[in-house]
Amino acid sequence: MATYVTKEGLEKMKIELEQLETIERPKITQQIAEARDKGDLSENAEYDAAKEAQGMLEMRISKLKDMIAGSKIIDESQLDNSKVSILTTVLLRDNTTKKEQKFTLVPENESDLKSGKISVNTPIAKGLLGKAVGETADILLPNGNKLSYQILEISL
Repeated sequence: MATYVTKEGLEKMKIELEQLETIERPKITQQIAEARDKGDLSENAEYDAAKEAQGMLEMRISKLKDMIAGSKIIDESQLDNSKVSILTTVLLRDNTTKKEQKFTLVPENESDLKSGKISVNTPIAKGLLGKAVGETADILLPNGNKLSYQILEISL
């Protein structure tokens, strides 16, 4: 399955992978060697902790490699801002509170709520996808609450 990413998102994954492989992996290997040198491995908590950390690290490295291999870069020049889609920024008005909010819909692995970037896989994003300026998006959240947003503006 392809993972859609921006150029920046792909670059971040590659940098993280290099950091894990060139810095973190040797560090854990060293910790395991030091723990092994302390003797009896059956009762060596340091050894067990280092082996567990190694397993977690190798899982993350494997996952990153898979994500990078299956990544498809989103061609931003092909995006259309007449409707809400991935990489569009949407200005919304909550129909209940009348407060305005701005979100940018991004691939799942690039979401960052602090900077207003939400995954296209979230219930809010799914409710907004395909809507145009002036339309209302009524969204049912997993907890049973309902949100209603008026779409004020869509930009790239």
